[in-house]
Amino acid sequence: MGFSIKNSSEIEKMRVSGGIVRKALENVRSICKPGVTTAELDEIAAKTAEEVGAATLFKGQKSPHTPKPFPGAVCASVNEQVVHGIPSSRVKLSEGDIVSVDFGVKLDGYCGDSAVTIAVGEVSALKRKLMDVTKAVLDIAINNMAPGKKWSGIAAQMQAKAKSEGFSVVKELVGHGIGKEMHEPPQVPNFVDRFTLNNDFTLREGMVIAVEPMINAGRGAVKTLRDGWTVVTRDGRPSAHFEHTIAVTASGCEVMTG
Repeated sequence: MGFSIKNSSEIEKMRVSGGIVRKALENVRSICKPGVTTAELDEIAAKTAEEVGAATLFKGQKSPHTPKPFPGAVCASVNEQVVHGIPSSRVKLSEGDIVSVDFGVKLDGYCGDSAVTIAVGEVSALKRKLMDVTKAVLDIAINNMAPGKKWSGIAAQMQAKAKSEGFSVVKELVGHGIGKEMHEPPQVPNFVDRFTLNNDFTLREGMVIAVEPMINAGRGAVKTLRDGWTVVTRDGRPSAHFEHTIAVTASGCEVMTG
């Protein structure tokens, strides 16, 4: 499979990058109120990275769906937007929205990547449950990661939790290895099917992966909008997204962005 094993000094560098991402997302959460634009979320995250000399990872990324590189430092995806929402001064958050904010940085040659879904004011019971379940799905991974574990066994539990709550796992998008680059092998699915079983992997101490369940309130099907970036649910129902960069340790795992 060709995934890299990180040594203790590389893990330490990723711990620092992860801390910057965590701080940026805390700063984003602090301003997530009705009337705030997604461009303002982008600005505060970018400033957090800039203050410590870290580069943001998403700006300038390429997509197979459009020649236009991604313009923002964060992905800000509102309600039925699953991922890759483009921050904009025209998109104002409203009471009852949920917004998924994904952010990554690179410092001293190593990356950190994390996402959180934030409630804007009071949200519906369905949206609250969706956020809680998506976070619980990520927690299943964190609580089960350890050397020698096959990823498929963990992914099956993640998928089963979402399904048991009446929700669907997005299958077109998966997590990833992370290190010197934002996207490294292996692919890290939040579900099990024939393809993922054929590409299964065993966790080893020193592996670092970004685990990022994307859970829909309705069906799992998604589509990409004409901007070439924004992925939305096909049925228009809300979606939630949580992600952490996680290192496999001798005794289990360490959440680098937690």
